[in-house]
Amino acid sequence: MTQIDCYFSVISPYTYLAGERLDEIAQRHNARVVYRPLDVIALFSRTGGTAPKERHASRKEYRLQELVRQAKNVGLPLNLQPAHWPVNQAPASYAFIAAKNNGDGNIGKLMHVMTRACWSEQRDVSQDEVIRDCLSAAGFDPALADSGLLQGAEEYVANLEHAVEAGAFGAPFFIVNDGQRFWGQDRLADLDAHLAGGV
Repeated sequence: MTQIDCYFSVISPYTYLAGERLDEIAQRHNARVVYRPLDVIALFSRTGGTAPKERHASRKEYRLQELVRQAKNVGLPLNLQPAHWPVNQAPASYAFIAAKNNGDGNIGKLMHVMTRACWSEQRDVSQDEVIRDCLSAAGFDPALADSGLLQGAEEYVANLEHAVEAGAFGAPFFIVNDGQRFWGQDRLADLDAHLAGGV
């Protein structure tokens, strides 16, 4: 079976703009998605990137323009200056991993709900109450926010190492088990075409 590894950050605006389209693409092509939350700032530093706050002013300005365009293209509301960003990605990532490993909700929806909390709803995804609400909204037991913390921490670190080894350098980043890589939510159509037999 075709597998797609999805490397993402719970505070990434571009992950938010991916919505739930990855699951729709995977279902269309009978593919399996493995969701791998990671520390995207650490990924930047490991792969030659620069954290947003350290980028040149022209890059920061372009990023804001591009976010507006991409949000309009996919029809999602976006706050360019969320009240709680950046925040500690680890707590929500650990809860996501616990849900992925032990829950029976919609894991693709959980990725979207967590990023939407930051980029549309002005909520702090590092806070327990917000994490529990996100879990519930995606059909998971909110108590998962308090379970598997050690396993979550270990897998979170392992996801970063796996991403670096696999050739990912941003978020979201999609890697098919045939070696093809796609960076960014704006490459989902290319991923779809590839799975349909294209390049």
